[in-house]
Amino acid sequence: QHYFIQSNLSIRMSFSIRGVSRFYNLSKTYRLHYPQTVITCKRLLSDNTQKTSFARGIFLGELREEELFPYPDVLNDDQKETISMMMEAGHSFFQETNDAAANDTNESIPEDQLDQMKSLGMYGLMVPEEYGGLALTNTMYAKFGELTGEYDLGLGIHTGAHQSIGYKGVLLYGTPEQKDHYLPALATGDTYACFCLTEPSSGSDASSIKTRAVLNEEGTHYIMNGSKIWISNGGIAEIFTVFAQTPVTNPKTGETKDKITAFIVERAFGGVNHGPPEKKMGIKCSNTSEVYFENVPIPVENVLGEIGGGFKVAMNILNNGRFGMGACLTGTMRMLITRAVDHANNRKQFVSNLREYQGIQQKIARMNMLCYANESMAYMLCGNMDRGAPEYQLEAAISKIFASQAAWDVCDETIQILGGAGFMKDVGIERWMRDLRIFRIFEGTNDILKLFIALNGVQDVGKKLKAAGTAGAAIGMLKSRLFPTTGPLKNKVHPDLNPSVDMLRGDVAKFGRIVTETVVKHKKAIIGEQVLLNRVADVAILLQSMAAVISRSNTQADKGNTDEIALANAWCAESHHKITGYLHELENPAITKVDKAVLEIGKKSLDANAYIATSPISG
Repeated sequence: QHYFIQSNLSIRMSFSIRGVSRFYNLSKTYRLHYPQTVITCKRLLSDNTQKTSFARGIFLGELREEELFPYPDVLNDDQKETISMMMEAGHSFFQETNDAAANDTNESIPEDQLDQMKSLGMYGLMVPEEYGGLALTNTMYAKFGELTGEYDLGLGIHTGAHQSIGYKGVLLYGTPEQKDHYLPALATGDTYACFCLTEPSSGSDASSIKTRAVLNEEGTHYIMNGSKIWISNGGIAEIFTVFAQTPVTNPKTGETKDKITAFIVERAFGGVNHGPPEKKMGIKCSNTSEVYFENVPIPVENVLGEIGGGFKVAMNILNNGRFGMGACLTGTMRMLITRAVDHANNRKQFVSNLREYQGIQQKIARMNMLCYANESMAYMLCGNMDRGAPEYQLEAAISKIFASQAAWDVCDETIQILGGAGFMKDVGIERWMRDLRIFRIFEGTNDILKLFIALNGVQDVGKKLKAAGTAGAAIGMLKSRLFPTTGPLKNKVHPDLNPSVDMLRGDVAKFGRIVTETVVKHKKAIIGEQVLLNRVADVAILLQSMAAVISRSNTQADKGNTDEIALANAWCAESHHKITGYLHELENPAITKVDKAVLEIGKKSLDANAYIATSPISG
């Protein structure tokens, strides 16, 4: 903050973000990071990395505490000071320079603003310093991301599409030569990147893409043809992470099959074009367009990862990129809650301020609880990633689903509390609602991610049952009925949290038993039971949220702050009530009959290609 002596904002911000971050990186010491390195190595050398995943454990009825306690506190004093100063500088930028409403109206970000964002280092937040980036940790990146959530989600999509997924593949899978060649210009924002996976015929089903890349006769280049749709930054990017089908021959059998391969494609290669910017409901200032590849020659050196390994590359980029959404939308929810509370405190109706009415108090409470649960999961996720957790894909999917739905609900309730004012464009909340709608769709739709969570969990249960054999499985299910709770926690928690801990222990044990019995009942056919799997995922999400708030509030209580215990207990009590209902539905055959009746209505509407009831006043 002492650098704010320059009159030019871009210079001032550059000192306070890029300069501070570099000072922090230069001050890293062996003493500060040695203990964390040991923890990371021990985890990576573990015989079974899945044993560290809390989300995976709950499907087996296990309450795994190693990822739960203590709540992650991964930033040292230097890092905390650095991110604090970066946040202060970021607030100044968004308040003094960025005009989110104008960006939305104009459907673009002004060039001078983009230049200032470059000077801030906003395009290379997690890129190593050797390539010109700021080398932030996952937690620091997440915290800084709260700013775009608070001020301008469209701008956040622009920067996120660039670094969170656009060139993330180069960071994760790039060769030293690829990193040396591409990262410096990408980190400074001199060139923009984008992630090209979705096609007209393939959305959530990424494996069905049609874009093809075939090796030429000389073996020097792949020739790519195809198109991608709804690509963020597609019209402004110079570097594209593109996924295409390639012929791959099995060396053992000689059989050739198409498999997805990832490529780093430059617009300068020739044959890369884009369509006009899409007209969107929200995030309007971010560029979204279709991208076309016509006989694009790609050097073989630009294969990203292994030939035929592109699907894994794509999924890991998305898994790795999802962790920041929870923190970003925490910024959004905090801002919305502030707007709603301010209105409730100052608006009078029927003699009293709105704040005096229980209906308003309940809405405000739930908004706080949603934000608290989301924030707790978000920072537990990125904190555990920084601690070296080798398995976090389910936690990342859970965080993405919860954050996108919670932010939508908080925004909806904010508009409701503001009443007619909330519906007016000049008040500004309607822009947030338009912007937020995409978050439940992109980076994996919530519907598909729920199936991803549930199927991963039941797959682990299936493996356990197979290993145990018929007799072992029967004994295990009998034991789970006789002892309907997990064992006591090894970690001591604040006594006021004991009711929540007991609910969590009982719910995890019952969930594990019911999932096991469900897998035994349906066997492989469970893949088609999507209504059932959605309930399974809903329970898993709530259990993860309960664990996160218990851990976080307990750590705060250890520091002398017991205020958050009320938030945690209220959230756990409400979640337990919902979980009880979901588990009853999973066990109850009568609910299955209701599900079938509902599905039949859906099928009839689809067959009729219309609403199936006739008008009550038709002749």
